[in-house]
Amino acid sequence: MNELRAQAAPDAPATSRIAIADGDIHPARSGARDFHPWLSKRWQDHIDQYGAPSRHGWQVGPAYPKSQPNASRRDAYPPEGGRPGSSLSFMQHQHLDTNNVALGILNPLGSGQGVQNPALSAALCHATNEWQLAEWTSKDSRLRASVVVPYEDAIASAAEIRRYADNPSFVQVLLLSRTAEPLGSRKYWPIYEAAAEAGMPVGVHAFGYGGNPVTPGGWPSYYIEEMTGHSQCQQAGLTSLVMEGVFERWPTLKMIMIEAGFAWAPPLAWRLDKHFHTLRSEAPHLTRLPSEYMRDQVWWTTQPMEEPEPRAHLQDSIDWIGWDKLIFATDYPHWDFDDPAQALPLRISEQQRADFFLGNARKVYRGCA
Repeated sequence: MNELRAQAAPDAPATSRIAIADGDIHPARSGARDFHPWLSKRWQDHIDQYGAPSRHGWQVGPAYPKSQPNASRRDAYPPEGGRPGSSLSFMQHQHLDTNNVALGILNPLGSGQGVQNPALSAALCHATNEWQLAEWTSKDSRLRASVVVPYEDAIASAAEIRRYADNPSFVQVLLLSRTAEPLGSRKYWPIYEAAAEAGMPVGVHAFGYGGNPVTPGGWPSYYIEEMTGHSQCQQAGLTSLVMEGVFERWPTLKMIMIEAGFAWAPPLAWRLDKHFHTLRSEAPHLTRLPSEYMRDQVWWTTQPMEEPEPRAHLQDSIDWIGWDKLIFATDYPHWDFDDPAQALPLRISEQQRADFFLGNARKVYRGCA
């Protein structure tokens, strides 16, 4: 359920009746120079002269214009200026305090992942991580950071994960769903090995630049097709992770699928199981049904939540996935923000509600219990 809330006054009381976790908050830079304290002069000069082109055919910017400027709520621009999500104080007043957020997971986008130059991508990702520490988690104890990694360079990514493995401010590793190769490819295995060692879940957020269009038939015509394609990309990525044996190889690894829906999980699992019964000789490295890996090692953030009619169909999907596998998320400050007061239109038990809004997140993110 999407709700554009009017700007809250700085001293407004929390409107959420219970404390919540938000598994998908997007902090943003107010300007291009925000990363300069953690970028060498070499990279500052490089960006000024050449930019930071992504792995697609456009020199700058996304392939499709967004529904709103910066893909954000119209009321999310800080009064002091800057982009939505760039002001901690405004985020506190408008979202963290107003919605009684007890735990917020930062997922920085546009921060160097998918940049064509691998060394520049690594430098920008590291600067993003240091920026999260300096400007966000050190200033609000409710916030936790994601280790942003240059995922097309798995060795550099693993080193970045190990750099922050003992830092309690970091609670997950952040990948994007549109990688150059399927997510289960052995190219990316050093990332999963390092994450499993550190006890961090790997969050796979929708979007990214892998160099390929969102469809196998080429670039679609409309932004709505790209938005709908987020779930298709995550289905392909999750299928790859299962079938390539990532979950079999690292049975303690936790994967969180972020901002691509979740009601598609049961039919994907059913289809994989059906084909596996016939074709399992092709994948002897798997010792369990695909659906069993998904049930045990995959979590899902709730934004965007499917809204079928009748609503009972949504509950059927959640019952299959498991109430303990959902992590509430708002996608703040983006235009399709989910208001916690409106986001769960189902009759459920108080325990299910408590787990859905806070308990599940505290269990899956390390050090947050």
